[in-house]
Amino acid sequence: MAFMKLCSLSKLPPGELREVIAGAIPIALCNVDGEIRAIGGICPHLGGPMGYGALNGENVVCPWHAWEFSSLTGALDFNPDIRVPTYAVRVEGDDILVDPSA
Repeated sequence: MAFMKLCSLSKLPPGELREVIAGAIPIALCNVDGEIRAIGGICPHLGGPMGYGALNGENVVCPWHAWEFSSLTGALDFNPDIRVPTYAVRVEGDDILVDPSA
């Protein structure tokens, strides 16, 4: 796959998190202090929807059981061997583009 427009920057202000879908791939898209990041949208614990969770600093918190994953590396905070995928992000003007294959 290549970069796909998944959201507008104006719809993702700092501190916000949302679920976006790239083809059939759910992605948790977040704005950490002006830096846009994208991680896998399914929690490996019990399949919680990461994009409906919350941000805790730079961590994405799963809404079902509060597992926290780094929005930069995808690593679980208490066990870095457990990870969700991370995706390359580009911002072009107001467009947020994500490469769901990266």
